[in-house]
Amino acid sequence: MLKIFKFFKWYHWIFVLAIVGFVYGQVQMDLLLPEYMGKIIILIVQGIQTGTSQTSAILDEGGMMLLITLGSVTATVVVSYIAARLGTRLAATTRRNLFHHVQGFSSEEMNKFSTPSLITRTTNDVQQVQMTLIIMLRMLITAPIMAISGINKITNINTTMSMVVIGGVVAIIVLILTIFILVGPRFSRLQKQTDDLNQVTRETLTGIRVVRAHHAEDIQSEKFEEVNTNLTKTNIFVNTAMSFMMPGMSFIMNSLNLGLILVGSLLISDNLLGANPVEGLSLMLQFTSYAMIILIAFMMLIMLFIFLPRAWVSGKRIMEVLETDYKIDDKYADSTRQDLNVEVEFINVSFKYPNAEDYVLKNISFKAKKGETLAFIGSTGSGKSTIIQLILRFYDASEGEILINKKAIKTYTLSDLYELMGYVPQKGNLFSGDIKSNITLGNESATEEEVLHALEVAQIKDFVDESELKLKRPIDQGGTNVSGGQKQRLSIARVLVKKPSIYIFDDSFSALDYRTDKSLRNALKSETKNALKIIIGQRIGTILDAEQIIVLDEGVIVGKGTHKELLETCKPYQDIAFAQLSKEELSHV
Repeated sequence: MLKIFKFFKWYHWIFVLAIVGFVYGQVQMDLLLPEYMGKIIILIVQGIQTGTSQTSAILDEGGMMLLITLGSVTATVVVSYIAARLGTRLAATTRRNLFHHVQGFSSEEMNKFSTPSLITRTTNDVQQVQMTLIIMLRMLITAPIMAISGINKITNINTTMSMVVIGGVVAIIVLILTIFILVGPRFSRLQKQTDDLNQVTRETLTGIRVVRAHHAEDIQSEKFEEVNTNLTKTNIFVNTAMSFMMPGMSFIMNSLNLGLILVGSLLISDNLLGANPVEGLSLMLQFTSYAMIILIAFMMLIMLFIFLPRAWVSGKRIMEVLETDYKIDDKYADSTRQDLNVEVEFINVSFKYPNAEDYVLKNISFKAKKGETLAFIGSTGSGKSTIIQLILRFYDASEGEILINKKAIKTYTLSDLYELMGYVPQKGNLFSGDIKSNITLGNESATEEEVLHALEVAQIKDFVDESELKLKRPIDQGGTNVSGGQKQRLSIARVLVKKPSIYIFDDSFSALDYRTDKSLRNALKSETKNALKIIIGQRIGTILDAEQIIVLDEGVIVGKGTHKELLETCKPYQDIAFAQLSKEELSHV
């Protein structure tokens, strides 16, 4: 957790010093109040004994107490304000750093942490650190100053009564340490169980249609009940143990008060406290006030260490993300770019996923140039999408070499590489906003005419025109208010507006009917004629016009050529073609 303090700017430490100064002043003012209270008691007794009025003197002392109290309250308010500002600023900086750092994660890092865990770390864990920091800036500074100053006061009054205070402090320490030992290990478990709850909730909400379609509500409810019950049990244990703290401390404080009064009374009766009984009574009341200050100081200090374990776990989880190095970065990149003649080449590329034993791609080699269409087809799990992930550099190849424009892909900065490419996944990702904000995501300077043209090419302009809001038609998070085909076409329009050099369609026509698919492909031909198109398809009709079709089976190339060539030479391709197309359709190809 301490590593998070590196996000403090130099001027933040000036505010920390200011907190120390204000806290010291507040404590010293609080320690003056028992002295004035003792003086007032002496004045009252003297007035009774002598029969003279001490009202004026009592009001003077009371006025000083009021001024001191106002000063103490002012210092407390200032300290609380500064601590809250510092805690909030640090939390904001930490969240910002987490967000930007995660933006650079490759698929490997995302799989390592999982999305629900990253959300929890960015929200719940940061909030936990923020709250603890605010408390720490107040208590960790206040408690030692209060304890040291209070101890200094009581040791100058009476040693015997000081031993009673030490007994109370020891009792407080034993109580809180006992609770700490019981609940400390549970804090790590709470964070993990919170991650599990978020994960189950998220997968249920995102897959609610599938759950309902399969009448699987009971299954998801059982999952939720299991993680919710585990979290509830841990919370009940922690809160039950913590609930004994306040009654226990109240009992100790009242017992300490009683003990001090008894011991003080005995000392006064034996003339061992003060020069006379009146002064002894005054000192006893002062001593009781100082004892409470000392006890509160130790309570604050130890309670802080109760909060720290959970914040420590949260801080560790946050730093685990921030200290995770990128597997995919720009360390081999240079500043030169050659985008005029786009070319993608794989040379004996093999790949296996992190921590996996088997290769999902083996000795893949091909070359595709500007103006061409390169298509991949094969059964599920044959490695088609993995090739796309390597081209996009979501992963690096385990063996072999990937070249872009005859340069190793690693020599491109990630920003330059992604500027070259436009990617449309099978499940179109849309963001909350409107149609225009989604379409212009990769090219914010695009004009309305360019956006409308892209929508027309993507065969989705009718959907826009049917609404009075046109381009301002709202899109919900994840595109939940549009169909799968509409999502795909809007995603295609987004790529067209970007105008990349390499278009990548990862089974991006699967949700379209055959008529729309054909119209879209015909429109794309002229629109992307000066670019390289890479298509993953499940349907022969989507890829049959490609200059180069690669057939994959279990990560190996089993066929390469045009549609006609593969119909003559590649048995797996023939099987796919005969399963999807009639003999009449094949004869007209």
